[in-house]
Amino acid sequence: MRHKILFCGYREWALEIHDFILNRYKDQVDIELIKTQDEFEDSIKKSNPSLVFFIGWSWIIDKSIVNKYKCICLHPSPLPKYRGGSPIQHQIIHGEKESGVTLFIMNEFIDKGPILWQESFSLDGDLNDIFNRIIEKGKEGVSEIIRLKLNGEALEGKLQNDNESTYFQRRTPDQSEIKLLDLSENTAEEIHNKIRSLQDPYPNAFILCKDGTKLFLQKSKVEEIK
Repeated sequence: MRHKILFCGYREWALEIHDFILNRYKDQVDIELIKTQDEFEDSIKKSNPSLVFFIGWSWIIDKSIVNKYKCICLHPSPLPKYRGGSPIQHQIIHGEKESGVTLFIMNEFIDKGPILWQESFSLDGDLNDIFNRIIEKGKEGVSEIIRLKLNGEALEGKLQNDNESTYFQRRTPDQSEIKLLDLSENTAEEIHNKIRSLQDPYPNAFILCKDGTKLFLQKSKVEEIK
Protein backbone atom coordinates (compact mmCIF):
# COMPACT_ATOMS: atom_id res chain seq x y z
CA MET A 1 0.00 0.00 0.00
CA ARG A 2 1.39 3.39 -1.02
CA HIS A 3 2.00 6.02 1.62
CA LYS A 4 -0.19 9.13 1.51
CA ILE A 5 1.52 12.41 2.38
CA LEU A 6 -0.15 15.78 2.92
CA PHE A 7 2.08 18.74 2.14
CA CYS A 8 0.58 21.86 3.76
CA GLY A 9 2.04 25.17 2.65
CA TYR A 10 1.26 28.20 0.51
CA ARG A 11 4.29 30.47 0.63
CA GLU A 12 6.39 30.70 -2.51
CA TRP A 13 9.49 29.17 -0.91
CA ALA A 14 7.43 26.31 0.53
CA LEU A 15 5.93 25.53 -2.87
CA GLU A 16 9.43 25.18 -4.32
CA ILE A 17 10.15 22.49 -1.74
CA HIS A 18 6.84 20.80 -2.60
CA ASP A 19 7.57 20.75 -6.32
CA PHE A 20 10.98 19.17 -5.71
CA ILE A 21 9.55 16.51 -3.39
CA LEU A 22 6.67 15.74 -5.74
CA ASN A 23 9.01 15.24 -8.67
CA ARG A 24 11.41 13.11 -6.62
CA TYR A 25 8.87 10.81 -4.97
CA LYS A 26 5.84 10.78 -7.29
CA ASP A 27 6.46 7.15 -8.21
CA GLN A 28 6.74 6.04 -4.57
CA VAL A 29 4.16 8.01 -2.57
CA ASP A 30 0.94 9.96 -3.11
CA ILE A 31 1.47 13.63 -2.26
CA GLU A 32 -1.42 16.08 -1.89
CA LEU A 33 -0.76 19.82 -1.73
CA ILE A 34 -2.86 21.75 0.80
CA LYS A 35 -2.80 25.55 0.60
CA THR A 36 -5.59 26.70 2.92
CA GLN A 37 -7.05 25.84 6.30
CA ASP A 38 -10.36 24.85 4.68
CA GLU A 39 -8.59 22.50 2.28
CA PHE A 40 -6.74 20.93 5.18
CA GLU A 41 -9.87 20.37 7.27
CA ASP A 42 -11.63 18.81 4.28
CA SER A 43 -8.71 16.57 3.31
CA ILE A 44 -7.83 15.30 6.79
CA LYS A 45 -11.38 13.98 7.18
CA LYS A 46 -11.14 11.97 3.96
CA SER A 47 -7.59 10.65 4.09
CA ASN A 48 -5.43 8.68 6.48
CA PRO A 49 -1.99 10.14 5.75
CA SER A 50 1.24 8.49 6.80
CA LEU A 51 2.89 11.91 7.16
CA VAL A 52 1.65 15.49 7.25
CA PHE A 53 4.23 18.19 6.50
CA PHE A 54 3.60 21.82 7.46
CA ILE A 55 6.04 23.98 5.49
CA GLY A 56 5.46 27.73 5.53
CA TRP A 57 2.10 27.30 7.30
CA SER A 58 0.40 29.94 9.46
CA TRP A 59 -2.62 28.30 11.06
CA ILE A 60 -2.73 26.54 14.42
CA ILE A 61 -3.36 22.80 14.15
CA ASP A 62 -5.66 21.26 16.76
CA LYS A 63 -3.96 18.90 19.20
CA SER A 64 -6.39 16.13 18.23
CA ILE A 65 -4.75 16.15 14.78
CA VAL A 66 -1.14 16.18 15.94
CA ASN A 67 -1.91 13.43 18.45
CA LYS A 68 -3.46 11.21 15.77
CA TYR A 69 -1.11 11.74 12.80
CA LYS A 70 2.64 12.11 12.35
CA CYS A 71 2.73 15.87 11.77
CA ILE A 72 6.08 17.41 10.91
CA CYS A 73 6.79 21.14 10.82
CA LEU A 74 9.66 23.04 9.22
CA HIS A 75 10.83 25.91 11.43
CA PRO A 76 13.62 28.20 10.15
CA SER A 77 15.60 28.48 13.35
CA PRO A 78 18.01 26.32 15.35
CA LEU A 79 15.33 25.11 17.77
CA PRO A 80 14.89 25.31 20.68
CA LYS A 81 16.07 28.88 20.04
CA TYR A 82 13.68 31.34 18.37
CA ARG A 83 10.47 29.42 18.87
CA GLY A 84 7.29 31.25 17.87
CA GLY A 85 6.48 33.72 15.11
CA SER A 86 8.66 35.60 12.62
CA PRO A 87 11.81 33.56 13.42
CA ILE A 88 13.90 34.77 10.48
CA GLN A 89 13.14 38.43 11.18
CA HIS A 90 13.93 38.11 14.88
CA GLN A 91 17.21 36.32 14.23
CA ILE A 92 18.45 38.89 11.72
CA ILE A 93 17.35 41.84 13.88
CA HIS A 94 19.13 40.32 16.88
CA GLY A 95 22.35 40.16 14.87
CA GLU A 96 22.55 36.39 14.44
CA LYS A 97 25.00 35.32 11.74
CA GLU A 98 23.80 31.73 11.40
CA SER A 99 20.41 30.03 11.59
CA GLY A 100 19.11 26.54 10.98
CA VAL A 101 16.34 24.61 9.29
CA THR A 102 14.65 22.34 11.81
CA LEU A 103 12.09 19.64 11.06
CA PHE A 104 10.32 18.47 14.20
CA ILE A 105 7.38 16.30 15.22
CA MET A 106 4.51 18.57 16.22
CA ASN A 107 2.73 18.31 19.56
CA GLU A 108 0.24 20.50 21.39
CA PHE A 109 2.91 23.07 22.27
CA ILE A 110 4.38 25.66 19.91
CA ASP A 111 7.65 24.53 18.29
CA LYS A 112 8.49 22.17 21.18
CA GLY A 113 8.29 18.73 19.56
CA PRO A 114 11.15 16.24 19.09
CA ILE A 115 13.67 17.22 16.40
CA LEU A 116 13.96 14.85 13.44
CA TRP A 117 16.44 16.83 11.32
CA GLN A 118 18.38 20.05 11.72
CA GLU A 119 21.10 21.76 9.68
CA SER A 120 22.60 25.23 9.82
CA PHE A 121 22.78 27.93 7.16
CA SER A 122 24.14 31.46 6.84
CA LEU A 123 22.05 34.58 7.42
CA ASP A 124 24.29 36.72 5.21
CA GLY A 125 22.84 38.65 2.29
CA ASP A 126 19.38 39.77 1.25
CA LEU A 127 16.23 37.99 2.37
CA ASN A 128 15.95 36.33 -1.03
CA ASP A 129 19.40 34.77 -0.56
CA ILE A 130 18.36 33.49 2.85
CA PHE A 131 15.15 31.94 1.56
CA ASN A 132 17.05 30.19 -1.21
CA ARG A 133 19.19 28.55 1.49
CA ILE A 134 16.07 27.57 3.44
CA ILE A 135 14.64 25.99 0.28
CA GLU A 136 17.75 23.90 -0.34
CA LYS A 137 17.97 22.77 3.28
CA GLY A 138 14.23 22.08 3.30
CA LYS A 139 14.54 19.84 0.26
CA GLU A 140 17.29 17.86 1.99
CA GLY A 141 15.44 17.49 5.28
CA VAL A 142 12.04 16.54 3.89
CA SER A 143 13.68 14.08 1.48
CA GLU A 144 15.54 12.41 4.34
CA ILE A 145 12.38 12.01 6.42
CA ILE A 146 10.47 10.49 3.51
CA ARG A 147 13.38 8.16 2.82
CA LEU A 148 13.34 6.96 6.42
CA LYS A 149 9.57 6.41 6.23
CA LEU A 150 9.87 4.40 3.02
CA ASN A 151 12.58 2.28 4.65
CA GLY A 152 10.27 1.51 7.56
CA GLU A 153 12.43 3.31 10.10
CA ALA A 154 10.90 4.86 13.22
CA LEU A 155 10.48 8.62 13.28
CA GLU A 156 10.97 9.45 16.94
CA GLY A 157 13.26 12.48 17.03
CA LYS A 158 15.37 14.02 19.78
CA LEU A 159 13.71 15.90 22.63
CA GLN A 160 14.42 19.62 22.79
CA ASN A 161 16.16 21.14 25.79
CA ASP A 162 13.70 23.68 27.19
CA ASN A 163 16.47 25.26 29.25
CA GLU A 164 18.04 26.51 26.02
CA SER A 165 14.81 27.79 24.50
CA THR A 166 13.86 31.33 23.52
CA TYR A 167 10.44 32.46 22.31
CA PHE A 168 9.30 35.43 20.23
CA GLN A 169 5.88 36.72 19.20
CA ARG A 170 4.94 37.20 15.55
CA ARG A 171 5.92 40.68 14.40
CA THR A 172 3.24 43.18 13.41
CA PRO A 173 3.42 45.75 10.55
CA ASP A 174 3.73 48.71 12.94
CA GLN A 175 6.99 47.23 14.23
CA SER A 176 8.52 47.87 10.82
CA GLU A 177 8.76 51.61 11.51
CA ILE A 178 12.21 53.16 11.90
CA LYS A 179 12.08 56.24 14.13
CA LEU A 180 14.54 59.09 14.71
CA LEU A 181 15.28 57.59 18.12
CA ASP A 182 16.30 54.34 16.40
CA LEU A 183 18.86 56.22 14.30
CA SER A 184 20.43 57.79 17.37
CA GLU A 185 20.41 54.64 19.52
CA ASN A 186 21.36 51.96 16.96
CA THR A 187 24.36 51.32 14.74
CA ALA A 188 24.15 51.37 10.95
CA GLU A 189 24.54 47.58 11.01
CA GLU A 190 21.53 47.20 13.33
CA ILE A 191 19.34 49.44 11.15
CA HIS A 192 20.56 47.59 8.04
CA ASN A 193 19.62 44.26 9.62
CA LYS A 194 16.11 45.50 10.31
CA ILE A 195 15.69 46.72 6.73
CA ARG A 196 16.93 43.51 5.11
CA SER A 197 14.91 41.31 7.46
CA LEU A 198 11.77 43.11 6.29
CA GLN A 199 12.25 42.89 2.55
CA ASP A 200 9.41 41.52 0.40
CA PRO A 201 7.17 39.64 1.04
CA TYR A 202 7.14 41.07 4.57
CA PRO A 203 5.91 44.51 5.70
CA ASN A 204 8.87 46.64 4.61
CA ALA A 205 10.73 48.92 7.00
CA PHE A 206 9.46 52.49 6.73
CA ILE A 207 9.91 56.03 7.98
CA LEU A 208 6.77 58.00 8.84
CA CYS A 209 7.05 61.47 7.27
CA LYS A 210 5.48 64.74 8.44
CA ASP A 211 2.58 64.68 5.95
CA GLY A 212 1.45 61.24 7.12
CA THR A 213 3.06 59.40 4.21
CA LYS A 214 5.44 56.48 4.58
CA LEU A 215 8.87 56.19 3.01
CA PHE A 216 9.54 52.46 2.57
CA LEU A 217 13.09 51.16 2.77
CA GLN A 218 13.72 47.95 0.83
CA LYS A 219 17.49 47.91 0.51
CA SER A 220 20.43 49.40 2.38
CA LYS A 221 24.21 49.26 2.58
CA VAL A 222 26.64 49.83 5.44
CA GLU A 223 29.99 51.55 4.93
CA GLU A 224 32.73 52.34 7.43
CA ILE A 225 33.68 56.03 7.78
CA LYS A 226 37.37 56.38 7.00
